[in-house]
This record gives sequence, C-alpha cells and structure tokens, in this order.
Amino acid sequence: MAAYAALLSLKYIIELLQHHPCPPISLDQNQVDSLTDNLNFLQDFLEVYSCGGGGGSSREAADVLESRIADAAHAAEDIIETRIVDQIHGDKMSSDELYQDLEKVIQEMGFIKKDVMEIKEKNIGIIEDRLHINLSTLGGSSSSPFTTKQIAVVGLDDQLIEVMDKLTGQQSNLRIIPIVGMGGIGKTTLAINAYTNPLITEQFDIRAWVTISQTYNVREILVEILLCASKDESREILSGKSEGELGERVHKSLYGRRYLIVLDDIWSVEVWDEVQLFFPDNGQGSRVMITTRLLNIVFQLIGSHGLVMDLLDDDKSWDLLCGSIFGNEEDCPVELEEIGKKIAKRCKGLPLSIVVIGGLLAKLKPTRENWEYISENLNSIVNLEDNERCLKVLLLSYHHLPVHLKPCFLYMGVFPEDSNIRVTELVKLWVSEGFLKPIRGKSLEVVSREYLEDLCDRNLILVHKRGLSGGIKLCKIHDLVRELCLREAAKEKFLYVIRQHDLNSPQGIINTQRRICIHQSTTHKAYLPKALRALQSAPLARSLFFDINEFLPSLHHCRLLRVLRAADKYLNRYGNNRHCEYTLENGFRLVNSRYLAVEDFQYENLFMLPSSVYLLWNLQTLIVKSTTVVAPSEIWKMTQLRHVLFPGGLEIPDPPLGEQDGEFVLGNLQTLSLIRNFKCGEEVVKRIPNITKLKICYEGKKIGGYLSSYYCLNNLGRLGKLESFDCYFDYGYELNRNDMLQNFIIPNSIKKLTLGRTHLKWEDMKTKIGWLPNLEILTLKYDSFVGAEWETVEGQFRNLRFLLICWCSDLEWWTTDSTHFPRLEQLELSGLYKLKEIPSCIGEIPTLGSIELINCSKSAVISAKEILNEQEDLGNVGLRVRVRVPREDKQHLESLASPNFQVS
Repeated sequence: MAAYAALLSLKYIIELLQHHPCPPISLDQNQVDSLTDNLNFLQDFLEVYSCGGGGGSSREAADVLESRIADAAHAAEDIIETRIVDQIHGDKMSSDELYQDLEKVIQEMGFIKKDVMEIKEKNIGIIEDRLHINLSTLGGSSSSPFTTKQIAVVGLDDQLIEVMDKLTGQQSNLRIIPIVGMGGIGKTTLAINAYTNPLITEQFDIRAWVTISQTYNVREILVEILLCASKDESREILSGKSEGELGERVHKSLYGRRYLIVLDDIWSVEVWDEVQLFFPDNGQGSRVMITTRLLNIVFQLIGSHGLVMDLLDDDKSWDLLCGSIFGNEEDCPVELEEIGKKIAKRCKGLPLSIVVIGGLLAKLKPTRENWEYISENLNSIVNLEDNERCLKVLLLSYHHLPVHLKPCFLYMGVFPEDSNIRVTELVKLWVSEGFLKPIRGKSLEVVSREYLEDLCDRNLILVHKRGLSGGIKLCKIHDLVRELCLREAAKEKFLYVIRQHDLNSPQGIINTQRRICIHQSTTHKAYLPKALRALQSAPLARSLFFDINEFLPSLHHCRLLRVLRAADKYLNRYGNNRHCEYTLENGFRLVNSRYLAVEDFQYENLFMLPSSVYLLWNLQTLIVKSTTVVAPSEIWKMTQLRHVLFPGGLEIPDPPLGEQDGEFVLGNLQTLSLIRNFKCGEEVVKRIPNITKLKICYEGKKIGGYLSSYYCLNNLGRLGKLESFDCYFDYGYELNRNDMLQNFIIPNSIKKLTLGRTHLKWEDMKTKIGWLPNLEILTLKYDSFVGAEWETVEGQFRNLRFLLICWCSDLEWWTTDSTHFPRLEQLELSGLYKLKEIPSCIGEIPTLGSIELINCSKSAVISAKEILNEQEDLGNVGLRVRVRVPREDKQHLESLASPNFQVS
C-alpha cells in the first residue's frame, strides 16, 4: 500500500542522511528522533493491523487514515529532498525554514499517532479484517459450491484423472490432496467435478464440502461438516453448541467411516491446524482435499508442491470458450472460428476470464461484427462483466498480501502488457524505490528476490523462466492481474499510467503523482506528444518509466526525480521492449537520482562523463546505452553505487589515493559491466570488496607494455565475493600465453565464468578452472581455449550444470568420462567444425537434459544422435537434442529427426 511504502521511503532517506559519508544536508537531531519515533510507530501499526473492513464507513475511515499517513510522509520527503536538490544546485534556503517546515509535518504525524492510539484502545471498526469480501458478490455460498451451473472440466482432463487417482488410491491412511493455483484458474471447478463424480460418491461413506475463504470460523466449519455428514442434523441446534462439543461430534461421526472432506479456498495453515484433530485417521482410506492459491501452505501440509494448476494452452482455451458458448466445439459456425480462437488466445489461458467472455458471447447474436468488437475490447469488457467478477476474485489475493509485499505487487504495473520481466532489472528498481523493509544480515537484493518468490508462491506473479540454480530469471503477470495492479495503484496514488483518455482530464490528476508511466500507443498518434507535455505538470514525480520510441525532453521540471527508466539494457531480447534517447548531460542534472537508465547515441567517439557526476549523491544504479564512455576519477566518490552497467563500455581511471582508510571505497558496489581496459590493481580491488559481477574487455591497440604489469589479473583472486566473471579480449591482439597464465587467478567464489579470446590451452583448464568448487556455468567463446584435444580429469567440475563451447575452432577431440561432469544439465556446442564427435559417455550423465549443436561438424551431429538412441534404448526418455545446421546440410540430416531430436 502507498502509506507503508511512503513510511519506508522516508525512513530510508533519514537513515541515509545520518550515515552517508558526505551528506548534502544535515537535519536537526531532535527532529530526526521525533520523525523516527513516529515512523516506527505507524509502520508497526500498518504491519500488525489490517486497516479497513469489507465496506461501508469502516473502509472509508481506513482509506482516510492511510491517506493521512501517506500524505504526511510524502510532505516530509518533499521538504527534505527539495532542500537537498536546492543545496546541491546552490540555491540557498535557511536552516530555520527547513526546521519550521519539518516541525509542521512532525506535528501532523503526532496527531495521526494519537488517533491511531485511540483506535487501538477502542478497537473500533476500522481495525476489522480487511480481507473479507462477501462471497455473495462472487456468486458463491459459504457451504455449497453447487448453487450455480456446473462448468465442465474442459482442458482439465489430465488433472481430473490425477485427482481421482489420489482419491481412490489403495493407501489406507488419511491423505491430504492439495490443489494449488492462481485465482480464477479452476481449482474449485476441478474439485467440484471430482467431488460429484459417481465413482467418488460410491467410494466414500461421507462427503462434506466447506468453503473456508479468508475469514474462517472453526465452529462454522464443524457445523458445515456435520450438516453434510447427516441429514438429521439441524443448523439451529448445532449453532448453540460449543466448539469442543461440535468437534467431538464430528470426530464421532467420521470415526470408522471412509470420508472425503473438501476445504475449499484455504488462506492459512492455521485453519488446518485447528480442525485436523477432529479428522480421525482410522485406516479406512479417507481423504481431505484442499484448494488454495498459496504454495507455501501446500509445502507446510505435505512437504511438496501438490497438484499445481497451470494456465491453459491455446487449444484448451478454445475448447473451453466453445463449451461456454455452444456446449461443444462442433457447434461453432465456421466463419467465427478464426476470430473465436483469437478471443480465446487473448484470455491468456485463465479459465475464469474465458468463462466470463463465453457467457457474454452466448448472450450476443453470433456475428463476426459482435465477436470482433469483443476481441478488440476484451480486457475492459472482462473487467466490467458480471459486476467485475474477475477482478473481485483476484482482489482477494491482493487483500491477503502482507503489507510489506503490497508495494512490490503494485509496482508490477510499471511494465507494459505481456512483458517478460527480467528479474535482475526488477530487483534494481525495487531497491532504488526505497520501499523494501531491510532485514538484518541480508542485502536488499536478496530481500527483493525473497519477496518475489513469495509473490510467485501466492500465484500473483508468474514464473516465466528459472535459471540453472533455481532462481527466477524472467517473470510476468497475467493481463487481468496487471489491470488489478493498475486499479489499486491508481486508487492509492501509488502509480499512475498515463492513458489516452486521461489526457483529456484536468491536469490536477497528474500534478500529485509520484510514479508515472508512459507506454507506447499504437492506435493514437496524438497520445505521445500530449503525454510528454503532461509531465510538465508533475513536479513531485519521483519515478518515470518510458516504453516509447522517442527523444525525451530535459525533464528539468521533475527535479526531485529518483528513478528514470528510459532504456532497457536487454532491448528486444526478451520481449518487445522499446527505448527512448535521453542525453547524458540532462540525466546528470537529476542530482536526486537513485536509478538512471538512459540511452544516448549522439556521440560518435568517446564521451567524457563530467566531473560533477559525483553530485548524484545517492545514485545506486547507472545503466547507459551509448558508445564507450570515460568516467572521471570522481566516480570513486559515489559511495552509494550498487550496479554500473555500460553495454557499450566504460573506462574507469585509477582511484585517487585516500588520506585515510575507507576513503573512496565503494562498499555497496555489486555489478561492474562492461569495463574496458580495467586495471585490477591492488588499489582498485581494495575499493570494490563486495563486487559480485564483473565484466571486462581489453582492447589491444590501446595497451602498451607487458600483460603482467597492465592487467594485474592475479588480484582477481582477492575478490572473495565475486560470483560472475566475464573476460574478453578484442580481435587482432596476440596474447602472450605464459604471461596471461601468470596473472590469471580466479576466486573460488565464482559460479558463472565466461571467457573470450583468452587463447589458453586446454591443459590449462585443469589448473585454472576445473577445480573451482562453486562453478555452475562455464561459457567458452571465440578461441578462449586453443588446441586440438581437451582431456578432462576426475574430481573437477563437481557442480557444473551448464557448458557452452563456442567457436573454439581448433578443438577436434574431447576425451572425458560421465563422472567428470556429475551434475551437468545442459551442453551447448557451437561453431565446432573440426570436432569429430561428442564423447558417448556424455549421455550417461544422470542429470543431463539437453544437448544443443549449432553449426558443428556432421560427425558431431551423428554422434549426438547415437548418444540419444543409446539412452532411449536404456529407457532414458528425458534427454533432448536440438541441432541447427547450415542450409546445405539440413536436407541430409533431417532424416535423423525424431521427437527428441530436432533438426532446424
């Protein structure tokens, strides 16, 4: 929520001013103590209490209280940051004025604190359970899911079979069967169809269905079970009994019977802890089936994932849409099939969305004109249809979030629809925003990733791709979930995405916004100029996000800006990310910046960063897409830097000699990429002690003298936290191999290593790389190793999971054993025209899942096919081989193709 984010953001600024080595301003210590006390109190209140009920006056009162908290925190933030910017730019402001302005805010916070204390003492309605939404708004009931038309399990056949197998299995002990997935994905539908299946009704003596939801009452759960278990029971009589009496009757009625209990829509493990003692495990083959959106609950119950429901593919989406409209696919008119499949695809596999649209189409005359209108306006129609049923279902998940996760979730709205979001960039943005709650002993980046995993476990954010180590690499959100983000974020004034219809509204909407997004519009040509002009009315903006192809204005009116994302380092690599150009001179006038990602191609030659760059006193992330840039020595004064990324290259000078220990040390710096002609001298290494990712490139034409005196690569071994290291040398530079080896020391902390044109010999692999204990990813490019034969030895590469050898053109023979790569999962070979074969023992590696060959020799391709055949004969059907070959070889090798052997 916006109020919580505002509190943490203000706390971050105050603490930074207290601990920054060269703070631009200082605050009165008494005021700091007062602000900190108020902020801690209000933060604790928001974390402990759920402010706001299901509706009515209590909800309105909660909104007013949260708005007051956010406004007060924002007011203090505006005063402090305005003073900082004025001070850096040389605009004087008296200390008395700063003191008086802050005193007013402190007074207002005191009033809020007093009101909160009264609320806590009286425990009045504002501290109700914010999570409850009346089930009648969703068309359901507290005890019966069968009051509406039952939906056929279209697209869920495999899951239904799995559930039925678990329900009817031979295990005699009581078993829990969890079904987990995001809201609207069909968990309850699947459970209903299993619960009502004739085989199940015959299998179990007693069946009971209870919808738990976010607010539960153990007594009511027990009453519902008893009503289902016996027709002779009366709700009126049961309601008068105590929880203990009800529990005893449930236990007695179930004992000695084979029973099935369905607990639908569980939101906490506590409800299970409270009712499980009433469910006897009497060896009768009884089952408890639960549905939940929260993966962590399933882990706590059974120690594994359970049955995880995924979004439907396009074919199943079309089947479900047809079933919702016509009853079955065959009844769809031929002329509507193409547009119908387009509509189904645009629902992005969410059954609830498909069913809602299907229900609407069923009411309309089946004409192409009507269906095309639905297709073009699908999202807005889904959000309005059936009293916004879809959004209300998803809103339950948002309300159930702990308060510290809500800002992170709402922030997902900054990304355009259908984005594949790179987690490394998301983490940098979250950290820069200042709304993460610090956890002692963990970096904010680690905290961010834990928060993201939590949001994915809650099925609000979708994992699109995981890395080899299991961490999330790419994520995304469903269109409906994104719409929920945008609605809630706009309501709380947390985030504002400028849309076409907003540009006709009064400017009062934008002038109070603190996070603003402008996304490309393909349908309204006038949108972009109007949207950019609207920014002139946003003096309080702290974050601006652009997904446009345009040259940006100076943004001088957004002088308090902290986050500017006008470029994507991974442009067009993972999705249709756009970019806009913004001059570096303009960017470095934004002295309050924390995150600056810009693109500037106006310079053909080297661009020198101004020495005033250090005035960006709190810059954490700097991403510049440009030609090679040269940094001044003042960059070593920028102590808050965490990530520096220059895809075109950055040249960094030697650090100044400090007069005292700790001076010019970049203790927060974690990422340096791509640094040209980087001298890893002792003074440099000493000043980047916590670097985890380093990418360097050397240009021979600019290097003089011996490698040993220039590179100082022996000092790499002193970077004890380095996990990812990339090292390239340019074309046309003859390396002295012995000199290179003398200096090449890689720390044991390395997990990911990439080398290019290093011209090492394959024998050197045994001494330089093979023994690295934590190495998981090894990428060898462009003659990083030379020689005709590579022979490995046992005991090395103990944790290697991914190996890529690319254009090491001398390699002919590879001699190895399966035990030499005991954990290898992926093998990629590219441009190895001389390689005779892939060792057959590679197929014996138990963890190997894929082999990919790109433009390799025919004999290597044939050997890959032989490896696959041998493994399939042994029953290993998990291995996949993919081959890409030149056009002239494709026809000859296509005859080798099979389901697990692809040729392209």
